[in-house]
Amino acid sequence: MFEYINSWYRRYFTDPQAALLVVLLVVAFAIVFTMGQMLAPFFAAIIIAYLLEGPVQKTQKKLTSRSLSVYIVFILFMTFLGFLLVGLLPILSRQLSQFLQEVPYMIANGQELLLKLPEKYPEIISEAAVREVIAAIKGGVSDLGQNVLSISLASIPAIISVLVYLILVPVMIFFFLKDKEIIISWLTRFLPTERQLITDIWHEMDGQIGNYVRGKANEILIVFAVSFVLFTLMDLNYASLLALAVGLSVLIPYIGAAMVTLPVALVGYFQWGLDSHFMWLMISYMILQFLDGNILVPVLFSDAVNLHPIAIIVAILVFGGLWGFLGVFFAIPLATLVKALINIWPTTADYLHESAESTTVEV
Repeated sequence: MFEYINSWYRRYFTDPQAALLVVLLVVAFAIVFTMGQMLAPFFAAIIIAYLLEGPVQKTQKKLTSRSLSVYIVFILFMTFLGFLLVGLLPILSRQLSQFLQEVPYMIANGQELLLKLPEKYPEIISEAAVREVIAAIKGGVSDLGQNVLSISLASIPAIISVLVYLILVPVMIFFFLKDKEIIISWLTRFLPTERQLITDIWHEMDGQIGNYVRGKANEILIVFAVSFVLFTLMDLNYASLLALAVGLSVLIPYIGAAMVTLPVALVGYFQWGLDSHFMWLMISYMILQFLDGNILVPVLFSDAVNLHPIAIIVAILVFGGLWGFLGVFFAIPLATLVKALINIWPTTADYLHESAESTTVEV
C-alpha cells in the first residue's frame, strides 16, 4: 500500500510545476470558501472587467489607445447600467409586486381546474391525488410567502449592500481595465519563472472561457430584448418580468427553457384562457426557443466548449449548489477548467513513457 501511494505521488506531484498548480488551486478555493461573501464585490468587478475586456480590445484596434478605449467602453457600460437601474428596475419591481398580489387568484383558479379533472377523467386521476397536489402547492406558496417576508424584513441591509455594489464595483472595474498590465505584472512577480504548465492552462482556458462568458452575456441580452418586444406586442401581462426570466433561463442548458415555459404559459392562460391569443403566444415562444438553440447559440459560440451534456448538468448542480447564481453562470467555464486540468495533467501513460525513455538512456 505504501509503495502504491509513493508511486502515485511520484507520478503526479514530483513535477514542480504540477505542485505549484495544486498550491494555487488550493489557495484560490480556500479564499473563495472562507472569504467569498466579503470579497463578492471584488469578484463581481473581476468578472465584469473580464467581460468588458473584449470590447476594449476591439475598440483599441481602431483607436490605438488603450486609455481612450477604456474610457469609451466604461462610459457605455455605466450608461447601460444607469438604464437598467432607472428605466428597467422600477418596471420589474412594480410587475413583481402585481404578480405576487395576483398569485392567490391564480392558485384559486388552478385549484378549481384541478378539482374538475377527477370528474372528467376518473379512471386516470383520483380525487385523493388532486388533493395531495393542492396541499403541496399550498405548502410551496406558504414557504414562498415566508421567504418574501424575510426578504422584506432584511431590506435595510440589502439596500446597504446594493449601495456598496453600485459604488465600489464600478470603481474597481475601471481600475482593473485601466491598470490591467500593471496588475498582471505585479501578480506574476510572485510566480516562479518556470510556469509553462500554468501558462498552457491559461491560454487554453482564456479563449474558451472568454468565448463562453461573453457569448452567454450577449445571448441573455438578445433573448431578453426579443422576448420583451414579443410579449409587449402581444400585450402580455408582466412582459418585462417574464422577458427577464426567459433571458436568464439560457444560463441553464437543457433545463432553463423548460422551467420558464411554465410561468409564461400560466400567465397567458389566466389572461386569455385557451383562445387564439394563448395559442399564438405559445407558438411564438416556441419559435423563439428554436431560433435561440439552433441559430443564435451556434453563432455566438463558434468555439463552444466540447463537454458532454451529463458533464454540463453535473457541473450546474455542483457549482450552483456551492455558489448559487454565479456558480450556475460559471458552471460550464469551471467544468472546462477541470477538463483542461485533466487533459494537461501528467498521466500514467506520460509517466510510463518517461520511465521507458530514462531506461533506454541508461542502457
